[in-house]
Amino acid sequence: MDAVIRGLAIYFTLLAIIRLSGRRTLAQMTPFDLVIVLVISETTQQAMLGDDFSITNAVLLILTLFTTDIALSYVKRWSPKTGHIIDGVPTVLVTNGVYDERALRGCRLDKDDVMEAARVQEGIESVRDVKFAILEVSGAISIVPKKTD
Repeated sequence: MDAVIRGLAIYFTLLAIIRLSGRRTLAQMTPFDLVIVLVISETTQQAMLGDDFSITNAVLLILTLFTTDIALSYVKRWSPKTGHIIDGVPTVLVTNGVYDERALRGCRLDKDDVMEAARVQEGIESVRDVKFAILEVSGAISIVPKKTD
């Protein structure tokens, strides 16, 4: 039972930390981010397993984590408000060619990140040609170009 409690505690702690760190972390993994993920995974493994490295304990932890994840997916489906708390909501970064500086700061993004997405997705060279740039909950930036008549 101790392994289940440790597993749940680590799961929810990591969920909170990742949620608070922002979606930028999900969208763009740098070498620094990879090192952090590796260190966190090793630390997490040690915290969950404690001194019990048995296969039984490992299976119990895996089942606990997957069951928790599945249960949360049902909770998010039944309660959209809870889903918004857990996953966040899309954030509009550009509206009609104008950057939302507050949104950019809040998401820890800069104008270059938005313009990179605009160039890659739509071949857009200027923010003036962007109707909307939206940071999705997945961490990706969606670009909606202005209509050219």
